[in-house]
Amino acid sequence: MTLILAIETSCDETAAAVIEDGHRIRSNVVASQIELHRPYGGVFPEVASRQHVFDIVPVIQRALSDSGAIWADLDALAVTRGPGLAGSLLVGVNTAKAIAWGRGLPLVAVNHLEGHLYSNWLDEGGKIDEAAITRPSLPALDAAGQAFPTLVLIVSGGHSELILMRGHGQYERLGATLDDAAGEAFDKVARLLDLSYPGGPAIQKAAEGGNAAAFSFPRGLTTQPEHRFNFSFSGLKTAVLRQVRELRNASGGSHAADPRAGEPALLENRELPIADLAASFQAAVVDVLVAKTADAARAFGVGRVCVCGGVAANKALRETVARRLPVPASIPPFFLCTDNAAMIGAAAHYRLLSHGPTPLDFDVEPNLALVDNG
Repeated sequence: MTLILAIETSCDETAAAVIEDGHRIRSNVVASQIELHRPYGGVFPEVASRQHVFDIVPVIQRALSDSGAIWADLDALAVTRGPGLAGSLLVGVNTAKAIAWGRGLPLVAVNHLEGHLYSNWLDEGGKIDEAAITRPSLPALDAAGQAFPTLVLIVSGGHSELILMRGHGQYERLGATLDDAAGEAFDKVARLLDLSYPGGPAIQKAAEGGNAAAFSFPRGLTTQPEHRFNFSFSGLKTAVLRQVRELRNASGGSHAADPRAGEPALLENRELPIADLAASFQAAVVDVLVAKTADAARAFGVGRVCVCGGVAANKALRETVARRLPVPASIPPFFLCTDNAAMIGAAAHYRLLSHGPTPLDFDVEPNLALVDNG
């Protein structure tokens, strides 16, 4: 049995977890900062890093206590080195280095995106939430419940990428966003509609009961062969903005400058068909994500698709993945879609086996890529 204490502070969540053998969650503690950043309509980096300093020690202590383990039981530590906010990453990395040096434990530096990927390997002692995750027992799957090659769709606030995974630690990036990531687009459109932060849950809630076909919003990069597996959501955001302006002008509404978003804030939203706008926007994002993923799955003959990242918690995306993908799909339970340390511990388990511990002289890498495609 291998026990790893993992730390995650890449953005605005202070998290720690204890993971057994790369898949079993012994504990998973997350201190959220959503309420701190809500007034800004997004993450305020300086506020985030300062709050990490306050939260990091009690979060680690609780994770260890909840796991039923003591320091002497641990085999290694893991920490996120990037990508993320530099100040936030430094809190986690420096804390992990101090513990590793003081306790004489090996330390594994983990890519945050690789952590999201390995959220598909996690369970809670073998208890799988069947309503939230699909892991069919098929001959093509290995003992870990995965088939290689596996296609991974990473969709979060800062990343939208299609990764071909040929084995543990073996990645090839097939495509990525050329501008806004899917989660970023959700946040920006939520601001345009004067909805709350974070934008993903706000758009999903607003879309309930809305007509997804009410507005014909564009599907970016669906006709250019050279961008077959790339994403673009900035044009979609602009299309929503133009549609809202047309509706506002037709109803005689007004605008006010919103310095947070760099776009006009919309007043008197009761006059706008918010549900239809949100549903149509959400449908456009989901359609592109799933269509390109399905295309890549067929093109590369994968046996499995893994979807991960904060946007993977979106109900419309989860339902469409289950309905339209040509191969079995795995999506983590909701609590593992957003940033957490359990996924970092899972990734660290496999990285420790293949690469060994990381020398303690490593630094944070805010722009760290999962795959260096040159």
